Amino acid sequence: MRNFRELVAWQVAFELAKVTYRLTETFPRSEEFGLKSQMRRAGVSIPSNLAEGAGRSTKKDFSAFVTIARSSLNELQTQVLLSAELGFLIPADVNQLQTVIDRLYGLLNGLRNSLNAER
Repeated sequence: MRNFRELVAWQVAFELAKVTYRLTETFPRSEEFGLKSQMRRAGVSIPSNLAEGAGRSTKKDFSAFVTIARSSLNELQTQVLLSAELGFLIPADVNQLQTVIDRLYGLLNGLRNSLNAER
């Protein structure tokens, strides 16, 4: 069992989830159960899957959860782009999120590659 809190990918994902919550606070009330909710669920899913995967007994299982986290990251990125197009996020916020998303994507790929190489 690994301490998930020591994973840099988990730390970045956790921060991304917090930023996502903060930035979606200003979304229109009509998005309470729409895009706002979807973005928050995707944002929370990323560090949650990393934590769950780290607790699994095999590297293969952990790698599968890293893949799920990466899929949630792609989902969040799509939602960020849609939010920008709809005017719910200002360009500076989109750039902030995109920078973290890009960094996290690289971290997740590296983690997955290292888990697969160690098997």
